Amino acid sequence: MTAASHASSRMDRLEETIIAIILGVMTLLTFANVVARYGFNSNIFYALELTVFLFAWLVLLGASYAVKKTLHLGVDALVNTAPASLRRPLALFVVAVCLAYALLLLKGAWDYWAPFANLPPTEGRWFPTGFDTGVRGQGWYETQDIPVPFFLRWLEPVFNEGYEYEKLPKLVPYLVMPLSMALLVLRFVQAGLKVWRGQLDMLIVSHEAEDDVAKAAAKLQE
Repeated sequence: MTAASHASSRMDRLEETIIAIILGVMTLLTFANVVARYGFNSNIFYALELTVFLFAWLVLLGASYAVKKTLHLGVDALVNTAPASLRRPLALFVVAVCLAYALLLLKGAWDYWAPFANLPPTEGRWFPTGFDTGVRGQGWYETQDIPVPFFLRWLEPVFNEGYEYEKLPKLVPYLVMPLSMALLVLRFVQAGLKVWRGQLDMLIVSHEAEDDVAKAAAKLQE
């Protein structure tokens, strides 16, 4: 195994572990809240809000991982009818469109999150033309119910002028927006390089999955 493939394998395991942990925490938190409500006539007051944020992390991080593994669903009727010589140009065109869209999402995600981290959003409606340093920082904005874990208390002197947070600052859960969009841009760049090198001919899930489903269905009918 080369150093590049070894690093890629480790990155895969890291992403899969993070996604699994998020899904596990969501499941346990929801289960615990149900038990508290129906078993003890109580509730975990921050469970709903935290579950919503965790679901957002799960979906957004999962979207970039699915691009990396070509797991997204799509329509390939046009690609399948096109001659082999046109498949790579079509795939490159798709990559270019997806990359442009991901860059727009990255700009919007940064502009939304940056004020919560006391950072300047970009100027320009479609393309960043600079940074708007006149925007007031909103590092003091907090979530509604989620408490601050002890290991995030270092955020107070950095983003809240030393004042204690009563609830988790919004900059933490909303960080997934620029982070996931940056990963999405990276994944489309990587996919484009694979298409250019002839290692990939489309960005959507292959028909191997359909074959596996058909085989599984056949075994069930035996």
